[in-house]
Amino acid sequence: MKFAISMLCLAAGLFGAETKPLMSKDLAGIVGKEAVMLTVEYAPGESSNPHRHNANTFVYVLEGSIVMQVKGGKEVTLGPGETFYESPDDVHSVGRNASTTKPAKFLVFFVKDKGAAASVPVK
Repeated sequence: MKFAISMLCLAAGLFGAETKPLMSKDLAGIVGKEAVMLTVEYAPGESSNPHRHNANTFVYVLEGSIVMQVKGGKEVTLGPGETFYESPDDVHSVGRNASTTKPAKFLVFFVKDKGAAASVPVK
């Protein structure tokens, strides 16, 4: 149930994209921590609202190109096979599909406190 609630938060517009939950698993030997995997698909021209993650967040681009930036960092454009990392303290200020004509899809892997919301909106 907690996994479903976390995914609802993501689907409610923090990513601003279609999300598909893949897995949620307690981490053996690390009490109170869990790993969550999902895919995110941006439609052409789609973007996310500013947010942060209550997690160490690892991104792997599967298809298309995405533009990512954390507050204070450089904006980067990533293509298939490229990666991006966000710490729990980072504010994800830019997340968008680099293309206005093709979709983009990426895998997200969170390591977070069990039961904590994966994403939180920021103003």
